[in-house]
Amino acid sequence: MRRKQAEIATDPVAFEAFYRRHVDEITRFLARRVDDPHMVADLVAEVFVAVLDSAHTYRAGLGSEIAWLYGVARNTLSAERRRAFRESRLADRLNGRRLLDSDDLVRLEERIDAESHARRAFEAMAELPEGERAVIELVALDQLTVAEAAQALGIRQGTARVRLHRARRALRAVPFVMGGTTR
Repeated sequence: MRRKQAEIATDPVAFEAFYRRHVDEITRFLARRVDDPHMVADLVAEVFVAVLDSAHTYRAGLGSEIAWLYGVARNTLSAERRRAFRESRLADRLNGRRLLDSDDLVRLEERIDAESHARRAFEAMAELPEGERAVIELVALDQLTVAEAAQALGIRQGTARVRLHRARRALRAVPFVMGGTTR
């Protein structure tokens, strides 16, 4: 029986027969425990995906095929419940945060306004080719020398200088970046 069980992981015909033989039982098993039809459908699918991954673990001497399958379903359901619990705890923590008062909002708005030039610079850098963007980020933002940036990127210093020059030239037109104007 173990060999037959392992076949379902590699033989689509054997898996389909196994699926058809047990899908109703697994659906009932999960429907008794979960009241959301979409969640039941998702869990049934997850159970049979898990079956493909763990078919080699089935031991006929330890119980019937359906008992093993119920074990897989219980593990799948437990994993889903743990995931949902973690998600709800995270949501509770986020919901439990204190509300911002008007002074906090004013300070955040001021900070956001003060950083608008930097956001425009990042947006402009995102438009650059990858090689140019990498060099200018390392030199302008991370404060590396051109030689250090070249080493970090695994390129020659001359190549780094050319890329940096191209990036600076492209960014010259962006207001408040590389000496651009605010026209």
